[in-house]
Amino acid sequence: MWDTLILNPMLNALLFLYQQLFHNFTLTILVFTILIRLITFPLTWQTQKSQKKLQTLQQSDNWKAMQAKYAKDREKLNQEQMKLYQETGVNPFGSCLPMLVQFPVLIGLYQAINLAMAAGPVQLLDLSKHIYPFLTGASGLIPLQNEFLWLNLGLPDPLYVLTALVVITTYLQSKVMTPAQATADPQAAAMSNQMTLMMPIM
Repeated sequence: MWDTLILNPMLNALLFLYQQLFHNFTLTILVFTILIRLITFPLTWQTQKSQKKLQTLQQSDNWKAMQAKYAKDREKLNQEQMKLYQETGVNPFGSCLPMLVQFPVLIGLYQAINLAMAAGPVQLLDLSKHIYPFLTGASGLIPLQNEFLWLNLGLPDPLYVLTALVVITTYLQSKVMTPAQATADPQAAAMSNQMTLMMPIM
């Protein structure tokens, strides 16, 4: 089911783009990634809107007063927080669902690119099982031209330049997306700090 709904359509779209974009796999990955981001943009936008609402609520005077009032009673604090979420129409998990929907798409994107990088006979045989029969000329495309600068895109970066770039950009993106720590809930601030450090490492 995974192959039918996610992997095969992505792989064949990737091969079709490769065919149209002058057999340049780097350009194909770039265009394909942009298309996937455009398709998932409504979910990303929904996630950001939910995060913004939650952040605004957690910086409100009502929220701070409630935390001061029930500082020693965690159970009552949780009950009052849930009541405030309902009154304001904020769903504390509203940003999670769109992320969960995007997750299979990102895994499918990674698997499609990985599968398209087939170089050995066994990998090429596996790749041929996923290509749609009506994709004309697909057999002539394989193996794909996967050289970019000093890299063979089918192999790990021997200089770890891309690894360092991914860590740095993921960290910067986390910093930009994290709410201001000074005004946020201390517990949420601690969790945000942990995520800001853990995500780039992962």
